[in-house]
Amino acid sequence: MEFAFILIAFICGLGLKLVGLPPLIGYLIAGFALNYLGFQSSDGLQTIANLGITLMLFTIGLKLNIRDLYKKEVWLGSICHAVVWISLINLLLFALTWVGLAAFADLDWSTQALLAFSLSFSSTVCIVKILEESGEIKTRHGKLAIGVLIMQDIIAVLFLVIATGKVPSIWALLLLLLFFVKPLWTMVLERVGHGELLILSGFLFAFGGYELFELVGIKGDLGALIVGMFIATHVKSAEMSKALMNFKDIFLVGFFLTIGFSALPTLDLTLTALLLCLFIPIKFVLFFGLFTLLKLRARTSYLASLVLSNYSEFGLIVVALLVSLGWLSAQWLVVLALAVSFSFVLTGLAYKTSHNQYTKYKDRLKSFESPHRLIEDVYVQPVGATIIVIGLGRVGKGAYSSLNSMVGKKVWGMDADPTRIEALTKVGYQAMVGDGEDVDLWENMDLSQIQLILMALPSIEDICNITEQLQHANYTGKIASIARYEDQIQPLIDAGSDKVFNFFTEAGTGFAEESLQLLPEHSRS
Repeated sequence: MEFAFILIAFICGLGLKLVGLPPLIGYLIAGFALNYLGFQSSDGLQTIANLGITLMLFTIGLKLNIRDLYKKEVWLGSICHAVVWISLINLLLFALTWVGLAAFADLDWSTQALLAFSLSFSSTVCIVKILEESGEIKTRHGKLAIGVLIMQDIIAVLFLVIATGKVPSIWALLLLLLFFVKPLWTMVLERVGHGELLILSGFLFAFGGYELFELVGIKGDLGALIVGMFIATHVKSAEMSKALMNFKDIFLVGFFLTIGFSALPTLDLTLTALLLCLFIPIKFVLFFGLFTLLKLRARTSYLASLVLSNYSEFGLIVVALLVSLGWLSAQWLVVLALAVSFSFVLTGLAYKTSHNQYTKYKDRLKSFESPHRLIEDVYVQPVGATIIVIGLGRVGKGAYSSLNSMVGKKVWGMDADPTRIEALTKVGYQAMVGDGEDVDLWENMDLSQIQLILMALPSIEDICNITEQLQHANYTGKIASIARYEDQIQPLIDAGSDKVFNFFTEAGTGFAEESLQLLPEHSRS
């Protein structure tokens, strides 16, 4: 990658971050800027982009519970959305052809349907990036969105098999042996430790899965995802995911740059792409309607639908195939590249204020809810609690244990990850599944007895959002939160935290105080 690529990507990413927008929008802008300045993509940049996508799908697998794909709202919602979307967009494209718009003049029914199909997918890269930055990958709506994306990936693989005639090899049946090699990677993960060998083993499993599936004629990225899902049950899966995160994020910068390099837009092509972006609200409405029909809560439906409302890089693959077959003109590749880029920007902007949007319109949105609740959506009441610890990672569990030894059953824990809660309740924790940014959760909870809420979360944006939701729910108790860096303390206090603990400073202080008790003169005091 040339130095200019890094420089322009950094400037654009930093510029967007400084104005409060997701850096990924800056990387998209950087790609178009580099293209405009006369730079060309290289094989090295494309390789980096492909590595980023493979690592991203592998890390998704590390966080995924296969049972989530069995849920009706995931598989039925995905299939119904695809069918209704393709039918409706096909009619709209026919209407645009009928009114005589030049860009759509050469489309017939079959190419309209395939174009609608290419627009039906949502972007895995964009969505996962947004959910990770907001710390919502394991929330109810985050897992729903990821489940839909995986169903779309499966549909994509089936389409490529049919369209290209690339049938998987008979040797693909041997992939079933993956179910029986769990002892192998368990042994490897138990012996690699916690340093660079753990990271290297993550690369090995991710790219090994990719190559293995490619070898038998199946999309390699799907292999990385599936291998990640197999490893997800291991105790080191979360640690491996965190270790790979920075590598994946750096490589994905290359992906966003390649989109900009794919096309240099003209005014006509830009207007056509913007016209296609007018269909995105339809995608949102269809997802929201289907999710609420499947008895999901309005908030879950709203947030999942909002983050899924974009176009996918897979659409470029479909259109490239149609161009190679002579069914579409080459200008449609430019149009789709622009439409995908614009949709990323729209999603990034819209989702940034998604929780405030829901709070503002929740009464109207909740009118679409089913009166019947799915079992995952029934609120648990923390009986007898006066203290709640939000976020049960290492810091949160430590805080819970200390408080439990002091006040007993008056302390409860809360986390958005149901798998974590299930494991903790089995060992005696009083813990509940809950998304702290969910204003409905707080409004349905009796907060009159809650005197203290501790937020042990890694993202200060999440802590600030939760503080705001508590204020909306008229919480009057105290709030304590943690900060990893000194410059995060004041923003948290400004947002409403009564006490902020510096993660590293307080850990050192506690370590010193506990260690001092080893000395005889201090242990007596």
